[in-house]
Amino acid sequence: MAEKVANSFWSNKRVVVTGGAGFLGTAVVKYLRDRGCITIFVPRRKEYDLRTREAIRRLLDDARPDIVIHAAGIVGGIGANQSRPAEFFYDNLMMGVQLLHESWKAGVEKFVAIGTICAYPKFTPIPFREEDLWNGYPEETNAPYGLAKKMLLVQSHAYREQYGFNSIFLLPVNLYGPGDNFDPASSHVIPALIKKCVEAKRTGEIQIVVWGDGTPTREFIYVEDAAEAIVLAAERYNRSEPVNIGSAFEITIKELVEQIARLTGFDGKIVWDTSKPNGQPRRKLDTRRAEREFGFRAQTPFGEGLRKTIEYYLQAMADRTRESVLR
Repeated sequence: MAEKVANSFWSNKRVVVTGGAGFLGTAVVKYLRDRGCITIFVPRRKEYDLRTREAIRRLLDDARPDIVIHAAGIVGGIGANQSRPAEFFYDNLMMGVQLLHESWKAGVEKFVAIGTICAYPKFTPIPFREEDLWNGYPEETNAPYGLAKKMLLVQSHAYREQYGFNSIFLLPVNLYGPGDNFDPASSHVIPALIKKCVEAKRTGEIQIVVWGDGTPTREFIYVEDAAEAIVLAAERYNRSEPVNIGSAFEITIKELVEQIARLTGFDGKIVWDTSKPNGQPRRKLDTRRAEREFGFRAQTPFGEGLRKTIEYYLQAMADRTRESVLR
């Protein structure tokens, strides 16, 4: 990651970070503070249910933000997307569309919408270029989520054209890192695999079962790198054209499983459940626009980020065990 230094841009800014207590949002809040932002408001769901207009208006009245960074979302892996497609569509759409609209009405200076790589068509030429975003339907297992987030891009263009509202739309690739969600019911591929391998090693299991056949590829970005990209875009980028946020590093799921098994010390058999979906066949981004427009390039090597994520999970498990013993 680039050196984190204070920037006068943030010295007098009031910023709302939705999802600011979550995985990505926590990293964004930390990076904002490192850049010199003092007034950061993080709405919590029990106080501000962002699916409702009344809660959004109350949030904007309470926080009076200059900038809104919308990082909140209902997210999950393939299984969660398959079992809750309506919820993923409705909740994400209602949060985003109403929040952007009410931010414009409230006179917010800038709106930063965090989209998703799931918005891209299922069969997108590699590397994914922002110009290809509308050339097909997203991969079926996460299309409701991807399309709900994608509507923020449409809205950004429309509100800039009609009202001159300054909003931007960023497309982060798959995130990973310390603080990720390791719940097997809703986690993404890296935390799910780490948990499987660690648990199998702990219990003496001789094999783990992984969805699909291992052939799909994915690109991942370390969460702190993604936070840096979002903050730099908030500072420097003022157009509605979408921007990819990624590392430009591609790895097959098979290679990923093998690397996680090696780093966690699991030496058992890997069984592929081909009755389960693979998801999108390939994911690798063209990240040149982010570097050109606001000087972002991911810095964390994948192996280093993966080791830090595993270390975080092992420490969290040890802390939970210690706490249960002391009770």
